[in-house]
Amino acid sequence: MENHDDSSAAILLNLPQHLRGEELIQLRRQYQLILNAVGEGVYGLDLDGNVTFVNPAAAGMIDWPMEELIGKSMHRVLHHSHANGNHYPREDCPIYAAFQDGSARRVTDEVFWRKDGTSFPVEYISTPMHDEKGQLVGAVVTFRDITQRRWAEEVLQRTNEELELKVQERTAKLREANQQLRELSEMRSRFVSMVCHEFGNPLNNITLLVSSLQRYDAQLSLDQKNEYLLDVKTNVERMTQMIDDILVIGKIEAKVLEVQPEPLDVVAFSRGLLKEQDYLRPQNPIQFFCRAPQMMAHLDPQLLRSVLSNLLSNAIRYTPTDQAIYLKLAQRQNQLIVQVQDNGIGIPVEDKSQLFEPFHRGRNVSNIPGTGLGLSIVKQFVDLLHGKIDVTSEVDMGTTFTIKLPVD
Repeated sequence: MENHDDSSAAILLNLPQHLRGEELIQLRRQYQLILNAVGEGVYGLDLDGNVTFVNPAAAGMIDWPMEELIGKSMHRVLHHSHANGNHYPREDCPIYAAFQDGSARRVTDEVFWRKDGTSFPVEYISTPMHDEKGQLVGAVVTFRDITQRRWAEEVLQRTNEELELKVQERTAKLREANQQLRELSEMRSRFVSMVCHEFGNPLNNITLLVSSLQRYDAQLSLDQKNEYLLDVKTNVERMTQMIDDILVIGKIEAKVLEVQPEPLDVVAFSRGLLKEQDYLRPQNPIQFFCRAPQMMAHLDPQLLRSVLSNLLSNAIRYTPTDQAIYLKLAQRQNQLIVQVQDNGIGIPVEDKSQLFEPFHRGRNVSNIPGTGLGLSIVKQFVDLLHGKIDVTSEVDMGTTFTIKLPVD
């Protein structure tokens, strides 16, 4: 800061009185070298807030020539506005508070402005300056550009937020995994219980029937033997169906079950299904309703057969023989509507939320045989056919399953 003796004098006001001549010049030069070497911005103000001295670092940070700053109001130069551009009144400025009460001020969340109108975040300290008599003569302001530090803090904050989010996501996944493990454990327990019960009964029946055939072969008539063998066949078919259902569930879970749609007359398909032995009810046949003589759709016949078979079998199983069962077909726009309605025992409200879970059975089924797999297969097959299934039911009044499938 050549030729700024008046400015430099301000910082020398506190020098001892006995320093004169060469000592004073040498000390002043040392102060000058120190100011020039400091990496932080340093400038002095008189009691009017005008610049008395400024070091190169300060001038460089605000992009002003040093000689142009001397005598200017530093507040107007670099502190005239807040970060949002709003006017910053001088009387609100912490730097000038040092003039009023003689105390230092440290600020870490404001900005200084460059000559080109851009701003940068700063941290500054405003320290009151006194002469040798203790009179307040101005202030010294030291500041630093904290752009890099703010950037690092923001990066750290974002990193912490991302880390926290990942921890939350991982925690949620672990909770979900634990829930799935609990559900799997419950399903496995239901499966073991179902296998022990549902396979045990037909195996016991087969063992008893075979033993009776062996023991009373001579006493039994041909018709009685045929009846025994028919019972054996029925029990074997029951176990075979259970095994088939379990294999189907396995294929669905492994996502290896292929959907093979083809043009299908659903009316003819349904009528043919109702003629099969498993769906005959001599006392009260299943009633079929459809206004159209033909109804074409692009569906997988095997999946559709399994859906209708399971719903009809359940209706027959849980409906007294003197009560009606209905199979209804309709078409609305591009949707096939299939309804299976019965007047059976109904589904308790408590069981509806688990209705389509594997191995779950209603609490009112009593000793009626069943595996709890049928409705789970129905739901997953309907999903594979891009359809929807709804159920309405009331205990002792009956149940209606409504399936909506896309025609194409």
